[in-house]
Amino acid sequence: MTYRSETSSIPAIVLADGQIMPKLGFGVYKVAGDEAVSTIVTALELGYRSIDTAAFYGNEDAVGRAVRESGLPRDEVFVTTKLWNADHGYDAALRAFDASLQRLGLDRIDLFLIHWPVPSADLYVDTFRALQALKRQGRVVSIGVSNFDREHLERVIDETGETPAINQIELHPYFAQSELRAFHAAHGIVTEAWSPLGRGAEFNDSVIIALADKLNRTPAQVILRWHMQLGNVAIPKSMTPARMAENLAVFDFELTGREMTQIAGIDKGARQGGDPAEFAMDAPTA
Repeated sequence: MTYRSETSSIPAIVLADGQIMPKLGFGVYKVAGDEAVSTIVTALELGYRSIDTAAFYGNEDAVGRAVRESGLPRDEVFVTTKLWNADHGYDAALRAFDASLQRLGLDRIDLFLIHWPVPSADLYVDTFRALQALKRQGRVVSIGVSNFDREHLERVIDETGETPAINQIELHPYFAQSELRAFHAAHGIVTEAWSPLGRGAEFNDSVIIALADKLNRTPAQVILRWHMQLGNVAIPKSMTPARMAENLAVFDFELTGREMTQIAGIDKGARQGGDPAEFAMDAPTA
């Protein structure tokens, strides 16, 4: 079974394993409880068809409830969740998957990711082997990783014989990750951007403001359009329906090559989240 949608206008991208995934999804980090259910239902009503959660977020149950309450067929909603750091290792990863699937209350997970490589534990290769087993069993459709650097990806590919379908990484105009994106492209790995709007830091950048004014768009729309044209998958988050709708309205205009170059020019290599090389088992943030 793979994702399909006849009720959403969001373009899709084809993963290396053949599964189709919406290019623009909805992130639910720090969205909890009944508010999470209502927010996700609203997102689905607006046209989102991809929901990105994680065991660490503590809202997998809300995601599952929202998918069921939306009334949409299961095949029309692409659900991603992630395995947390404390669950690395083959057997632990299998148990963690079972727990995530139970909390979600769904028949399968469309995309299952290793949240961080945690190189200090040196278990991410065995963890990925567990994901391969889950994929063979048909309990997860696609498998990938999150926050992996090139060296982590190379080990997984070399030692398991399989290339992750996706690497979900921090990526926004101030932290464009051009070298890692090039590695992804060379190996057929889809780049997915978390914090695609840079937590709003770029909204006040003079280049982004000038382009937004010129195009009669918001800074968020300009940045999300930049992601779309780079070929990234992006998962912006908002709790406000108007902004949720605004973030979807990025498929009826294009940035010119010169405008894309202008945005590329503001890259500062400024990471806002954790460093994958140092992120540990008990790290407090995702």
